[in-house]
Amino acid sequence: MDTLRAILLMVLAMALLACSDAFLKLASQHAPVGQVMAMLSLGGTALFIVFARLRRVKLRLAEVFERIVILRNAFEIIGAAGMIVGLSKIPLSLMAAIMQTAPLVVTVGAAIFLQEPVGWRRWTAIGVGLAGMLMVIRPFGAEFTGWEIFPVIGVTGLAARDLVTRMVPQRIHSLAVSTYGFAAIFPVGLALMLISPAPFAASPPVFLYMAGAIAVTTAGYLSVTTAMRMATVSAVAPFRYTRLIFTTGLGMAIFAERPDGWTLAGSALILGAGLYSYLRERRLSRAAMI
Repeated sequence: MDTLRAILLMVLAMALLACSDAFLKLASQHAPVGQVMAMLSLGGTALFIVFARLRRVKLRLAEVFERIVILRNAFEIIGAAGMIVGLSKIPLSLMAAIMQTAPLVVTVGAAIFLQEPVGWRRWTAIGVGLAGMLMVIRPFGAEFTGWEIFPVIGVTGLAARDLVTRMVPQRIHSLAVSTYGFAAIFPVGLALMLISPAPFAASPPVFLYMAGAIAVTTAGYLSVTTAMRMATVSAVAPFRYTRLIFTTGLGMAIFAERPDGWTLAGSALILGAGLYSYLRERRLSRAAMI
């Protein structure tokens, strides 16, 4: 039952985070990246503090300085920076396809660092998925701008964050973990905002888009954190691929994007690899129970 609940939470989180991608891209069209990061962090942290108080979850300063929490927050910063820069510079549909390699990276990390079993079939699926990512990015093609590297960095950071989340002691509540992660982004966003030549944007659209981003990001973030702690990484992570469907649809509906053949083919490989990896893991789990 916990595994099913974790899967449903992950799907909900992906829908919410797809909406977050759209809001952040809209905001980044009117404001510098550092401002978007700082506002997202400030608003998200404030909401999590409110949630923590309502649920009587204590936020302890000592927990922030625990080594595993510091490590998780460091990966959070890398993931957030890569994502937001990528969202501001490349099409949403392309961003979505690149980000969907995260479950594959998580599976690799789970095998290496958490000793979760991964057979040759799933290793092959991981290779196929990464090949799909190369088809999407096309690093040696004429369409490659270099900005595609940032979501790849974001994927790596978020995958590492999810793995470290599994190692955070259960005594630290998910709300506390989420609060600390969101707060860690603020100093980096503030620093980028201060060194950016672009002025602070105070137009109504920016605040409207950021309010929407903060609301859905906070809800999606908490859902991801909770899901990753309720079941094994290999069982939950493949459902991150639903974000590809949600985000691509929003890109087409809001930004009139039309993914080309290479992007669609690469996305199909990534999606297929992820689904196969999940189905293989489930089959092995069932066989182990017999």
